[in-house]
Amino acid sequence: MADPYAGQGPYGSAGERAAAWLVTALVSSKFYLLFAFLFGYSFTLQARSAEREQAGFTGRQLRRLLTLWCLGLAHAVLLFPGDILMTYAVLGLVLFAARGLAPRTAVRVAAGLVVSLSALLLGKGLLALAATVPSGATAPEAVTAVAAYRGDPVSVVHANLRQWHDLLAGDVLYAPHILAAFLVGLAAGKRQLLAEFDRYRTQARRLVGYGLPIGLAGGVCTAMCYHGPLDARWYDIGTAVGLLTAPALTAAYGCGLLLLLRTRFGRRIGEVLAAAGRLALTNYLTQSLVMALVFTGYGLALHGRVGPVPVLAGCLVLYAAQLALSARLVRRFRHGPVERVLHTATRGRGH
Repeated sequence: MADPYAGQGPYGSAGERAAAWLVTALVSSKFYLLFAFLFGYSFTLQARSAEREQAGFTGRQLRRLLTLWCLGLAHAVLLFPGDILMTYAVLGLVLFAARGLAPRTAVRVAAGLVVSLSALLLGKGLLALAATVPSGATAPEAVTAVAAYRGDPVSVVHANLRQWHDLLAGDVLYAPHILAAFLVGLAAGKRQLLAEFDRYRTQARRLVGYGLPIGLAGGVCTAMCYHGPLDARWYDIGTAVGLLTAPALTAAYGCGLLLLLRTRFGRRIGEVLAAAGRLALTNYLTQSLVMALVFTGYGLALHGRVGPVPVLAGCLVLYAAQLALSARLVRRFRHGPVERVLHTATRGRGH
């Protein structure tokens, strides 16, 4: 939301280049997988809740997905065209259809999706490299959106709609990657992995031990293709390597955190993070609102005027503020405001 190049443009200073390089290597394509995994896991929690309350799970789930889609539509049009909620809602229908898969089968299908998508992009990248045609260079239209995002609110909405249209192809391309994380979450939920994590400590340590080097190597390769020293012809190859290895780093992050939370020091961290986790949807949309007020014509209109380093520092400040505010909110309310809307819509009348 701050940068017309979406973190992949030509940056002048060494600090800006290093910041963009590290974000690509360590963050990009990793954390939406963790979010998607939890979405798939929560599907099993929703099913058990409906069974306990002898309520119709099909109706609940369809209402939940429809509400998510509507929230995502408003989010994309008004705040952030890179919204993920609509994609999750549509893919949630696929997950609903696949709910009967056995855990082992779900994981195998997920692996097949990741490998197939990576192979497709790798083939495209190799063809571009062999033809010596630059691939994945920053599109000039990304820069032309700067004036629109610095304009009045109507101009911002129009810019969001144009960007959203351009991003739909990317949503379709990355859909198998997200669906794969859904299916792994579904498998983990059926095994009750998070509820009975102590049974899986050995496997979790192995995932950290193997996932970190594989995922970090893939992230470094992607960063080299995006930000140098390799040129733009390597862009699709970097993307393919990133998609293939990102699940390893995501798994290492998740398992590493779960192992840490079971230490004395980790329990304190867990207490700080738990409240924000209970308000995850509210915090996600609030971040977009704050960013829109800072970087678009809704407020300060700083789009394209702030480099990656201050943006990252601002993100840390914002998240620290959300941690503190979330802790206060959960002491007074059972649900956050957006969670309340989703909860009410999911359960329907009489709840």
